[in-house]
Amino acid sequence: MSVTDEVLAANRSYSSTFQLSHLVAPPSRKLAVVACMDARLTIEPMLGLKTGEAHVIRNAGAIVTEDALRSLIISHHLLGTQEFMIINHTDCGMLSFQDAALEAKLRETTGTAAVAPAAFHAFSDLEENVRRQMQKLRSHPWIPASIPVRGFVYDVKSGLLREVAMGKTLSA
Repeated sequence: MSVTDEVLAANRSYSSTFQLSHLVAPPSRKLAVVACMDARLTIEPMLGLKTGEAHVIRNAGAIVTEDALRSLIISHHLLGTQEFMIINHTDCGMLSFQDAALEAKLRETTGTAAVAPAAFHAFSDLEENVRRQMQKLRSHPWIPASIPVRGFVYDVKSGLLREVAMGKTLSA
């Protein structure tokens, strides 16, 4: 049995006692979180949240990509979120490579180039990456200046979040 088949069986069990149909689309805590996709991060329990309380947008490196930005704009303007968090983490795989090297490896492995993704968004400094992502949100004309944008680094060994001060960012 494949892992997908296993999780589909688990879903059938889950649906037999499903009790969340009363939830509405807008998150009740009015919070949106951009976090890394790393499987060691369990965002809702980490933040003391329940299903329906926040929008959680995940991708490799917690990058405010065009798609994440699109989701956050919709989250705020159509679904009422009033606070944004960015969460990176220690021991992140995005620290272990450079975009050009990965692209070269992929071209060599597959024998072809690709148009997308245009960038993998690897980085060498966790805090600087958090600052860059916060700056993308704070500088966007469709994200009101009144929206708090805060960034954090999650320690995968202790489970603690440490806030990252905005400070000055390096050039992109």
